Amino acid sequence: MQGDRNKILVESVKRLLRRGAVAHLRKIVNRTHASDLSMAFHSLSLSNQYKLFDLIEDIEQKGVLFSELDEDTFLNLVEGMDLDHVVEILDHMPTDDVADLIGQLPEEKSDAILEKMKKEGSEEVEGLLRYEDDTAGGIMVPDFIALREDATAVDAIRSLQKEYVDVEMPFYLYVVDEYGKMTGVCSLRQLVVVQPATPLKDFMTTDVFAVKTDMDQEEVAKIVAHYDILAVPVVDETNKLVGIVTVDDVIDIIREEATEDILKMAGAGEEFVETKSVLKSIRIRLPWLFACCIGGIIASLIISSFQESLSKVAYIAVFIPVIMGMSGNIGIQSSTIVVRGLATGRLDIRNLWPVVFKELSIGLILGVVYGFFIGLVAQIQYSREALALSVALAVVCSMSLAALSGSLMPMLFARLNMDPAVATGPFVTTAIDIISVFLYFNIAVTLLGI
Repeated sequence: MQGDRNKILVESVKRLLRRGAVAHLRKIVNRTHASDLSMAFHSLSLSNQYKLFDLIEDIEQKGVLFSELDEDTFLNLVEGMDLDHVVEILDHMPTDDVADLIGQLPEEKSDAILEKMKKEGSEEVEGLLRYEDDTAGGIMVPDFIALREDATAVDAIRSLQKEYVDVEMPFYLYVVDEYGKMTGVCSLRQLVVVQPATPLKDFMTTDVFAVKTDMDQEEVAKIVAHYDILAVPVVDETNKLVGIVTVDDVIDIIREEATEDILKMAGAGEEFVETKSVLKSIRIRLPWLFACCIGGIIASLIISSFQESLSKVAYIAVFIPVIMGMSGNIGIQSSTIVVRGLATGRLDIRNLWPVVFKELSIGLILGVVYGFFIGLVAQIQYSREALALSVALAVVCSMSLAALSGSLMPMLFARLNMDPAVATGPFVTTAIDIISVFLYFNIAVTLLGI
């Protein structure tokens, strides 16, 4: 449904741009949320992007649009814009979003923007830029509600009405001591149901889930999702409260990490490639395919080493595709299940051998089932018991080892603090192709006596 709406919007914007219907276009642009409008920008020329951008009247919506654009589109758009106008838009955006965008810009331009920004906002942005992009510090919001332990409920409500009107996440009030160290948290609901004169320390929750500034963003997302909280506080090494990570940022993280894993598993890099140019897409995907290329060459060398056997009994080559295909598919299934389990926290790398043994057992049982079926086909087609047995055994062995490698490699990658999704693409498929070809020919040559 949403996809259909976006498609209609994009087609309508293109049609009105061709006609030069500025009045109608202005109405659509200013009635459409910037997140939806960003869909149209991906398919427009740079000149039309400027035309559309200039029609947006609400400066906050321009900021939302900045946040929704992919990196290349954003950089191209900002390149031709007046620096003062860019700064004006950034001043109306949340600090964490500003830090993300400035981090994408060339150093010279980002320095110029920081100099022009309001002093307070600039300091907050520079503070966020000190942290790595994919850590809690890099994605946190430095605007939060922090009150002293001896403040009363009515004091807290007054602070919300006067000092914290523009805070992005007002649902939690964090309680700190005189040194700014977090001691507890209160929800808005707790605040309004207690007596006005009750101090925060009397009803605050002391069992608070907090994360360090250097924690990986994926781990932060898991904590927020696991405990069903709207925000998680971020503390430095001294336990001083320095920011919060909100649930909207967590949703973006989950989407980004899932997309990155899928692209890596497909051997297509780890960035959004649908909006990249042909040359950039080639540069991203070329290295990932190198492993497949090497694996294919090794497999061809294995086959060529059995050339004499093939010349005597050519029909053994008929079953190479099905054996490689079956083992490749079960290997990808196993690795995908393991990668997803590690990503969602349902699998623990400490349970390596139970996970691997389970997938090996599944591969063995499925191998027996399909080995019998494919071997039966070989027997019916060629009436050679030795060939049928060779095919059946090759399927059983290949599928078992494919399930083994498909589960073992991601777990080992995770133990080595490497992204397990990397193992799922070219590495697993290449290893499986080599193993299945090698096993099949050796079994066939032995049993057929050639």
